[in-house]
Amino acid sequence: MPLKFAILGPGRIADVSLAPALTAQEDACLWSVLSRDRARAEDFTRRHGARSAQPAHTDLDALLADPELDAVLIASPDKLHMPQAIAAAKAGRHVLTEKPMATERADARAMVEACREANVRLGVGYHMRWHAGHRKLAAMAHAGEFGDLRHMRLQWARKHESDANWRAQPDVGRWWGLAGVGTHCVDQVRWFMLPSCGEVTSVQSVINRSVWNSPHDETAVLALQFENGATAEICTSVLFDAPRVMEVYGSEGRAICTDTLGPAGGGGIVTADGPLAFDVADPYVGEIADFVAAVREGRDPEVAGAEGVRNVEILLAAIDAQ
Repeated sequence: MPLKFAILGPGRIADVSLAPALTAQEDACLWSVLSRDRARAEDFTRRHGARSAQPAHTDLDALLADPELDAVLIASPDKLHMPQAIAAAKAGRHVLTEKPMATERADARAMVEACREANVRLGVGYHMRWHAGHRKLAAMAHAGEFGDLRHMRLQWARKHESDANWRAQPDVGRWWGLAGVGTHCVDQVRWFMLPSCGEVTSVQSVINRSVWNSPHDETAVLALQFENGATAEICTSVLFDAPRVMEVYGSEGRAICTDTLGPAGGGGIVTADGPLAFDVADPYVGEIADFVAAVREGRDPEVAGAEGVRNVEILLAAIDAQ
């Protein structure tokens, strides 16, 4: 039997990436959908082939009461993640949540505790870990093929034409560019560097909010330092277009990733020895496959709740450190 998922929030990421990735699974399926707008939920379920006899919902409790439902995939705005995750856990449903998992440290920790008490799995959707090139590169870094890791640099920016994006507003979000893409950059840095560099011990930042006077970050530049002294730099922005770049520097080598950051699983990677070959594959498919396997095997997903909590703590430190 496939693992039956409900998607909470049929927005763009759910429509373009998450629902298709669920459809691509042999061991999982889209079962139902929650939206504030029933017509929108019904349209989403039709287009993506939700399998429940009554797949469209506007009430979370009614959706969670379905005895056939196994898990929820939370794709709602950031400040809704915590109450939805806790409700799902109390109903005995496994939880895979989009990132960042919460907007407060206490909320993120409450999500972890609720899932632990209910004995359900909790995963956080950092799909960039399933970019085939990044996985190959991370394995090389962890094996010491670049020597001692010294520094990483990530730049991820995309120009927005206005501040109409919900992340620019304080009612359902806490960060703008940092929530949209910066949280992925933090996760990539920690994934690559933690095994050999230790924990992040310092977060410094410069935050610009001056173009639209947003309450949230428009451009953010973060500097991180690890226990062993290694460093990382992250730049995100909604004010300009720029190449999406991830750079890895070690004492014995380096790698430059261009346009690998994003949903498609493509781009190019070049090391000091030349281009690094990898298969282009949908990283969302890998993310969901790992979560399904974690549920089946009774283990934590690769990106479990504790890692999501630490990511939230770093994002909070970034806006507090300016």
